[in-house]
Amino acid sequence: MVKSTSAKPSKQRERLYNAPYHLRGKIMSAHLSDDLRKTYKVRSLPIRTGDVVRVMRGDYKGVEGKVTRVDRKKYRIYIEGITRQKVDGTTVPVPIHPSNVEIIKLNLDDKIRREILERKLSGRSKAIEAALKASSTPGGG
Repeated sequence: MVKSTSAKPSKQRERLYNAPYHLRGKIMSAHLSDDLRKTYKVRSLPIRTGDVVRVMRGDYKGVEGKVTRVDRKKYRIYIEGITRQKVDGTTVPVPIHPSNVEIIKLNLDDKIRREILERKLSGRSKAIEAALKASSTPGGG
């Protein structure tokens, strides 16, 4: 069965708010830095606890820190060092949307995540080789 998508923003928002928990992690992806993009040949990856990120937009632009918590319910991440002082004096972490950050260092402690990157990298290199082969054959293309 093919799922149809809608161009209506209201329906896109509805699907985002009602997305199941197991799909929310993929929705919470962030771009990789230029160095990581060249290394892994991937534009973006889902954010995980332990990744080091740089905030690209908002009040905390330019701040770098380790992701301490990923809140799939609210679509927010919490970064080490980004806190706010409440009126009663307590400090609370500030929630940041994952689209506003860039991953600058990946947490590769998880074996499955390493396998995902290797699989994507090998798939990309095979596709590049195939494209080069097709363009180099005479009359092919």
